[in-house]
Amino acid sequence: MIEEFKKFIARGNVLDLAVGIIIGAAFTAIVNSVVQDLINPVIGLVIGGIDFTNLYWVLSGDVPEGSSLEQAREAGAAVFAYGSFIMACINFLIIAFVVFLIVKGVNRVKDAAHRQVEEAAEAPVPPPGPTQEELLVQIRDLLARQA
Repeated sequence: MIEEFKKFIARGNVLDLAVGIIIGAAFTAIVNSVVQDLINPVIGLVIGGIDFTNLYWVLSGDVPEGSSLEQAREAGAAVFAYGSFIMACINFLIIAFVVFLIVKGVNRVKDAAHRQVEEAAEAPVPPPGPTQEELLVQIRDLLARQA
């Protein structure tokens, strides 16, 4: 069983998957930072500074007027936090768009590299030079003419 496990772990696909997960986690941190630190503030500025995360309806319990969602939850109220859902949807769309742009850029680079390889393959091949025997025959003939 240990040998089987070793073979399983040593497979290229498992290692590729592990690398993908690790890089994906690091990439997630970058994308989340882009969304939360760069894009969301711009969106908030455009829509008048509305913070969707604090939009909710109180289903049960007493919550003081103007309380944030966190304060309402701390007060023990049952809330329908539709603003958090709206922000999650917006974040998803932004993240999906950023990933789309990155994949599009990578594909463009791959396509350019692929075109270069194809162009190099289609380039005319110069005719082959004389063989070693042909060169030796030419040298022999030149020496014979000089003698």
